[in-house]
Amino acid sequence: MERVAAIYLAHLNPFTNTHRHIISLLLQRDYNVYVYPVRFLKNHKEINTRSFPFPYHIRKAMIESVFGNNKSITVSPDYSLVSPFVRYLPPLISPFSWILRNQILRNVREEKFITYTGDVAERITLSVFKLNPIKASRLAGSASAVKEMLYDQITPKFSNGSRGEQRHEEQNWRDMVPSGVADLIEHNWQIVEKFARSSDSTLRVMGMKIPKEGFV
Repeated sequence: MERVAAIYLAHLNPFTNTHRHIISLLLQRDYNVYVYPVRFLKNHKEINTRSFPFPYHIRKAMIESVFGNNKSITVSPDYSLVSPFVRYLPPLISPFSWILRNQILRNVREEKFITYTGDVAERITLSVFKLNPIKASRLAGSASAVKEMLYDQITPKFSNGSRGEQRHEEQNWRDMVPSGVADLIEHNWQIVEKFARSSDSTLRVMGMKIPKEGFV
């Protein structure tokens, strides 16, 4: 019997223990798993913000640090929105949102596929896009919480605080990501420092987070 593809669309910024659990669960169910870390591109260059600090190649390396060269996992750059991002809105109505949908599917080898999300609103949207979402519950342990813990190590809140407080914050974020991901974050610490000191140039439009740069 031909295996079914499981499509996982997510920011993965950074990759957390929760993301690892979801992919492991899909593997246990014998899916071929396609992981799509979202990218926002302007003039062929990825846009990163405080909300999306780590570029695609680092997020891909994070996944590979956990799963290695598992033949049942494909990490793909095909979930890429190209500036101006406003053209993808509103989802379902915009023809560019359907082009993106077909772009995501173009390299899926299996005839049958499902998508995974723990968010009810996202599941409805995926259903209308005919992406066959399975029912799943939202899991604790968000990437947003990890990012804020990382930024809290840099920002002035700790300038007058104790080293003990700083070690506690560091331990907290390390507890929420796989060890290989923690190593990659530390290796790319200049990214954390850069965005910890910057405002968040991100818009929230129709429930979606999108960079301000390249929006129109």
